Amino acid sequence: MANSKFSVADLNRYYAMIICRMSGGTRMKIYRKLISLLRNRFSLMDALDRIRGIITNDGKNPDEPMALAILYWSRSLQNGNPFSVALEGWAPASERLMLSVGDVSHLEGALENLIKVTEGTKKMKEPLVSAISYPMFLSMMVILIIYAIGAYMVPPMMNAAPNTRWTGSAKDLVALSIWIQKNWAVAFASLPTVFVLIYLTMGRWKGKTRAFVENIPPWSLYRIFVGVTWMLALSALVRAGTPVSQALRSLRHDASPYLLYRIDSALVFINNGDNLGEALTKTGLGFPDKEIVGDLRIYSEMDNFQEALDQMANEWLEDSVTSIGQKASVLNMIATLFVSGTIAWAVMGTFAMQDQITKAMG
Repeated sequence: MANSKFSVADLNRYYAMIICRMSGGTRMKIYRKLISLLRNRFSLMDALDRIRGIITNDGKNPDEPMALAILYWSRSLQNGNPFSVALEGWAPASERLMLSVGDVSHLEGALENLIKVTEGTKKMKEPLVSAISYPMFLSMMVILIIYAIGAYMVPPMMNAAPNTRWTGSAKDLVALSIWIQKNWAVAFASLPTVFVLIYLTMGRWKGKTRAFVENIPPWSLYRIFVGVTWMLALSALVRAGTPVSQALRSLRHDASPYLLYRIDSALVFINNGDNLGEALTKTGLGFPDKEIVGDLRIYSEMDNFQEALDQMANEWLEDSVTSIGQKASVLNMIATLFVSGTIAWAVMGTFAMQDQITKAMG
């Protein structure tokens, strides 16, 4: 019986862990409540107990996933672990990193920084998804339109005048029809293959050759997203009193190969005594952004570097949200024109075929 109870408790724990990791918005709500309670001089343990009491409806629903999460956090804290360690397995490594700065007395500020970075990242994701997903959808529509034309519309017209020598746009349409019927699998696999290759290269293509495509969507959008997120996290760590070199080393954890290469390239020069701006310039990678790197060269030597870095990160976030939105509109317009152009070309080719069929029959 004891083993049965243990296994059920263990299962509940793992289920709660999965729910907690997937519920980023709920975690942020808990962090906000913690900030409010800590500001009102509650201890961390008391604050967690209060929040758990609310979630369980004063103990009536003790197995609520987030309530179990808080229970295990509290137990870890009782064992002498800091809050960032208590969250291990319950929150992403990047989140725990933001909370690992300082002791309990600095937790309120660390939580505020974490919420700020998370909200900034969320602001970036929405236009980024829009910028990539809609053109992908329209590109697939083009393939479907071409297949429908080639497999269903053109063959009956070809059969109506089998001996016709097609010319102009009609000839192109017939050639497409013949090709699509023989190579339909290639046609349907082409775009998914391209999308998979782009996806795989986003976070893994890391060397100096990557700089050649850094200004071309979608890689340029990825650079902006990673750059802004990195700047926000770096700013939060530096504002919490972490030296730049240590903050960069901390941000290596959970970084993609793309970001890791850029951090390590900068650390080489920082370890030789260069400031952040100079180090990023000497890497020659243009990361996170050429203008930002230029500003960092100026501000890195100033006494108010922490405030300047924070201001730059937040200003770049707002500018980037607007910039990605504009680029999304351009990409969407290009994709829409591509679909419209394909349909127009097919219509013109169809009219040309009908005209040539009429002449052949006449």
